[in-house]
Amino acid sequence: MKIISTEYSQVLAARIARESGCDLVDVKFSRFPDGEHYLRTGSVDNEILVVGSVVDSDSFVQLLLLIDACEGFSPVLLIPYMGYARQDKQFHAGEPLSARAVARGLSSGVSRVYTINIHDPGVLRHFTAPVMNLSLAPEIGAYLDRCGHANPLILAPDGGAAPFARIVAATGGWDCDHLQKTRISGDEVRIEPKSLPVEGRDVVIVDDIISTGGTIATAAGILLSQGALTVTAACVHGVFAGGAYARLIASGVARVAASDTIEQACSAYSAAETVVNGIR
Repeated sequence: MKIISTEYSQVLAARIARESGCDLVDVKFSRFPDGEHYLRTGSVDNEILVVGSVVDSDSFVQLLLLIDACEGFSPVLLIPYMGYARQDKQFHAGEPLSARAVARGLSSGVSRVYTINIHDPGVLRHFTAPVMNLSLAPEIGAYLDRCGHANPLILAPDGGAAPFARIVAATGGWDCDHLQKTRISGDEVRIEPKSLPVEGRDVVIVDDIISTGGTIATAAGILLSQGALTVTAACVHGVFAGGAYARLIASGVARVAASDTIEQACSAYSAAETVVNGIR
């Protein structure tokens, strides 16, 4: 198998190639004077893995072009981070299901699709090619184990993320809980773990995506005031929109870690091994 990627997933693609022992295909990217994308791939064959996160419109178009450049070879597609996946409901007449539109567009011309911790697994139904969702929860657990936390408390930011947090916690046999909001008055809300105390403990808040970081930043300040030794934030997809990384550090978070599904300076663990094992 050969590995080929968009500009937006070069590091992960190189790591997958190294992990699998496969060749990484060189791709030349440029633009026409009117801004349209152009690319040209190196030599490909009948076994190709196309790697590309959808982080914005440019990355989506580039991924479509790369799939089309592999026409006739039925490539396997890996979408490490799928933007628009959270837009899967119509709140007003005339709105698109953006997750459906992206999934349908990326299903054409591929033999099967892999995603990584897609925010809502229900989105997978929109793909017309066979699809499998992989999880990096064990990778996050392994990373936290390497950090040397003594008896950390793993926290989900809400009940919906609790199943993900439990998988992370199971890696090290750690305690797990989730945050809950209790409204005290019209303008006062208390955020605290549902059942376990944080005093004297290293606390790790884990989620699939950190976007604006607002909830985690607020929670970090409260947890530290409740006696937590440190607060770490860990996720699969580090979007960090609107200055989120700085917001988290300013709130007292000691360490922010994400994977390389979106390539960031704080990408502390890789999806490569999970991808290779999943495809095998």
